[in-house]
Parts: sequence; structure tokens; C-alpha cells
Amino acid sequence: MTIRRTYLNLSIALIILTMVVMVFGAYVRLTDAGLGCPDWPGCYGKLLVPAEKNLSADDQWLAQRPLEGGKAWREMIHRYLASALGLGILCLAGITFYRRQTIGVNPSVAYCLVPLVMFQGALGMWTVTLLLKPLIVTAHLLGGLITLSLLFWNTLQVKYLDVSVKVPNKLKMFVWFGLVTVFCQIFLGGWTSTNYAALACTELPTCGGKWFPSEQLGEAFTLWRGLGIDYEYGVLDTPARMSIHMVHRIGAVVTTIVLLLLIWRSITLGNCQIKKLAWVLLCVLTCQIFLGLMNIVGGLPISVAVAHNGVGAILFLVLVTMLFFTRTSD
Repeated sequence: MTIRRTYLNLSIALIILTMVVMVFGAYVRLTDAGLGCPDWPGCYGKLLVPAEKNLSADDQWLAQRPLEGGKAWREMIHRYLASALGLGILCLAGITFYRRQTIGVNPSVAYCLVPLVMFQGALGMWTVTLLLKPLIVTAHLLGGLITLSLLFWNTLQVKYLDVSVKVPNKLKMFVWFGLVTVFCQIFLGGWTSTNYAALACTELPTCGGKWFPSEQLGEAFTLWRGLGIDYEYGVLDTPARMSIHMVHRIGAVVTTIVLLLLIWRSITLGNCQIKKLAWVLLCVLTCQIFLGLMNIVGGLPISVAVAHNGVGAILFLVLVTMLFFTRTSD
């Protein structure tokens, strides 16, 4: 097996692992296990989740938060997976550095992943030590998405090293606009989840009988509230949570319109490769809309909510792929 093939396989494996980490992280968040271990990087001072009988009654962490085995294990498994991902990215960057001539790709993407994954580790720590502060948890989610996207871009570089597709410049602008729009919508989704606002509105299309409950809109999007506040289960009043939820819904409508325009322009202006990606984008978008509606009418089933997170990441990757193939414009 050539070094380039090995490098490609490692990149693909890291993409899969990143998706697993992201989806499992969503599961941890949605099952309220983010503080299953109140300390970091261990769990009640141990590398593995301890049995409660092995903890002394005066243990400082046990006094702070009773041990719940299921939540603690979910949190620690997420940390183990994230640690494995970090080591894998270090290996990828090392191979890129020592074999960059053989691999033949732009090494800057792999190099950028190293400080990014280190910052992700810091965000993971702050998620616990700052007691699920929404800004930190949302940033952690977006950092994972950027990590996934860079790994995916790096893999595309290796797999399609000699492929260059020319498309109209205005189509590339449409792709960029779609990518930024979806990124903003994922931020709104993360903000909705981390503020426990997903169940604030359980009817369609209104919320509490209103089209847009905006009484506490400023309060809803206050990014920093100081230190020492426990954000588990949220701190906002119901009107503020309703505002967050409805902004996310409006964002979903805007995102759908933008992506439908992108799909239309891709089919009319793009080549065969771009047209195929446009149809894939339409399928993933349809699935994501369906999952979002099911979250509302079904009362946020865990499996559906987790899938909504995963499909959102896939939607973003489709746009990253379109950007990759439109990077050379007329």
C-alpha cells in the first residue's frame, strides 16, 4: 500500500471518528449527561468511572454532584473518543509534514487541525468547569463542525488531487452564501439546544399562539452572563426560550430558501458533478426539514434529535464538497 493510500485511509477514518464524536456529543447533551463527571479530565478523580461504593463520603466531587453511572459513562466515552481523535489528527499532521512531497497536497489544512483540536480540548474542559455555559457548548459544537470540514477538505484534496472543475464565478458565490447560511443556522440550533429551548414551542406554525414571541429577544441572545452559574436545564425564562426557538425556525425557513436557490442555480449552471451534488443536497435538506418537524410534533425524541444533529453536519459537508469542486471559477 502506498503512503498516499495510507494517508487517504487515515483521513477517511478520522472523518468517521469525528462524526461519531459529534453525534455522540449530541447524545450526551440531549440526555443531560454533560456534567455526568463534574471534574476534568477524570471522573470523580479517576481515569475510569468509579463505582459509588469506592468513593468516600467526603469526596469533594461527590459532595458537589451525586454519581449517576449512566451519565458519567456517556460523558467519559465521549472524552475517550475525542482523545482518540486528537491523537489521530496529530498523526495525520505528522505524516503530512514528513511525507508532504509524496502526498502532494496543500499541507496547511492538516497543520490547521492541530491547534484547532487543541482548542477543542480546551472547550471540552470549559464545558465542564464553566457548568455548561451556552456560549462555550455552542462554540464546542461549531469547533467540531469546522474540524470535520477541514478533515473532509483534506481528504478531497488527496482523492481528487488532479481534478479541476471550472464553473461560473457567480455559482461559487452561491455556494459560499449557502455555506455561511447553514453555518449560522447550525449556530442557532446549538444555541437552542444549549439553552434548553427545543421544547419551548410545541405547536406549528405559531408558538404559544404567537407568530413571534419577542418580549425577551435581547435576553435570549445575551452571550455572556458571568461565571459561577450552573446552566444545566437552562436559566432563561419561558418567553426567552420561545424567542430562541422561533428565531431557529425562521432561520430554517431562510436556510431552505437559500439552499433551494443554490440547488436551482447548480442544476442550471453547473457541470455533471455539481448537478449530482445539487440533487444530493436536495435529498439531505428534505431529510433535515423532516427531522426538524418531527422534533417539534414528537416532543423531541432523543433518536430524532440526535439524527437532526448528524444530518445537519452531513448537509454542511455536501456544501463543503460543492465548494471544493467550484474552487476554480471562470
